[in-house]
Amino acid sequence: MTGPLVGLRVLDLTQYIAGPYCSMLLGDLGADVIKVEMPVKGDAYRSQGPHFIRGESTSFLSFNRNKQSLTLNLKDPRATRIAHQLVKEADVFLENSKPGTMDRLGLGYEALRTVNPALIYASISAYGQTGPYREKGGYDLMIQGLSGVMSMTGERSGPPAKVPVAAFDFGAALLTAVAILASYIVLQRTGEGQHVDVSLLDCSLSWLTLFAMEYFATGEVPGRIGSASHNFAPYQGFRTQDGYMTIVGTGGKDSWGGLCRVLGLEHLCHDPRFDTNGKRLGNLHDLSQLIEQVLVTRPTEYWVQRLEEAGLPCSPINTLDQVLNDRHVHERSMIVEIDHPRAGRVKTTGIPIRFSKTPGQLKTPPPLLGQHTDEILSSLGYGKREIDVFRKEGVI
Repeated sequence: MTGPLVGLRVLDLTQYIAGPYCSMLLGDLGADVIKVEMPVKGDAYRSQGPHFIRGESTSFLSFNRNKQSLTLNLKDPRATRIAHQLVKEADVFLENSKPGTMDRLGLGYEALRTVNPALIYASISAYGQTGPYREKGGYDLMIQGLSGVMSMTGERSGPPAKVPVAAFDFGAALLTAVAILASYIVLQRTGEGQHVDVSLLDCSLSWLTLFAMEYFATGEVPGRIGSASHNFAPYQGFRTQDGYMTIVGTGGKDSWGGLCRVLGLEHLCHDPRFDTNGKRLGNLHDLSQLIEQVLVTRPTEYWVQRLEEAGLPCSPINTLDQVLNDRHVHERSMIVEIDHPRAGRVKTTGIPIRFSKTPGQLKTPPPLLGQHTDEILSSLGYGKREIDVFRKEGVI
C-alpha cells in the first residue's frame, strides 16, 4: 500500500485547470481516478498550445498524471447509463461545468444521489451553484479582475496586472480537495454523501480576508504598490547590481536595525520618517530609494550572504530556470521524471505533500485519450462486440 487515499474511487468529469489539478492531487495520494472525456476531442487542454512534446500538449501533461482516461459521449443515453454504473462504485464525483449542465445530462447531484446515496459530489465553478452569477462562465483572469486582486497588483504608476499563475484555479482545486476529504470523514461517521460547492470567486474572497478586515475597519481602498506590502516596510523586492532580491526588514526594531547596520544605513534607525513600521509605510517611496541606492552597488549573492549571516530574512528573485535547477528543490524531489507513451521521458513537478508512512507516488503518466476505455467497460461487464458497437456509433 502506498498513498493515504488508496481505495478512494474518483469519477472525474473536469477539464482545464481547477478540476484536473484537484483530481491529480487525489491521484498523487493514491486515489483511483477515472477521467471521463469526450470522444475525439477530449479535455480542451489536449489541443491547447502553444507548446507540445511530440504532439502532446504541455498544458494537458501538467495536470493529468495518475489518471485513467475513459471516453464517453454524454449526450448519448447509453453513455449516461455507463456513467451511472461507474457512480454506483465511486466515492467521489468531480465536475467543473457551468451550474445546470450536469442536470441536463442526467448527471446532476439529485439524480446521482439516488444511484449512490453515499456519493460525494464536488462541483467547482467560477461563481458557485447559487447567486445571480451562477450561470455565467468564468476564467481565473476574470476572477482576478472581479475580486479586486488585479486592482492591487502591479506598479503604482502602471496598469492593473494579473498574477502569472492561475491563482484561483489552483486555490479552488485545493479547497475542493480539502472539502472532499472532509466529506469523506463525514461519510465514515454517517454513511451519507453530500454536495460540495466551491467557486473561484469565493476562494478569492477568502484569500482577501486581511484586506477586507482592514477595509471594514478604515474604509480605505488599497491600491497598487508593486512588490511592496500594504502592511509592512521594508517587505518587498529590490534591484541589486546584477538582478533582484527580496528583503524582509520589518517586524520590530531589532529587525529594522539589523538591516540598517548591514546596509550601512544606521542613521535611518533614528530618522523620524522611518522609526516605526507605520511611518516607513507612509514614506515607502523614499525608504525604497535609500535602500536600493545601496543594494545596486553589489551583486545579489553578496547581499544574500551578508543578510543571512546577520539572521535577516531575504532571498534572490530567481528566474524559472534558476529555481528548477536549485539543489534544494531537487533534494526535495520536486522535479521528477515520468515516461509517457508518446512524449517519452518528460520532467515535471513532484508531489508537494509528504507523509512518513504513506507517501504519494507518480504511478502513471497522463493518459492518452481513451487509453483505458476498453479496460473500464470490460470491468463493468461489457463484451468486446458491444464495445466495438459503442465505438462505431460514437458512444465512446
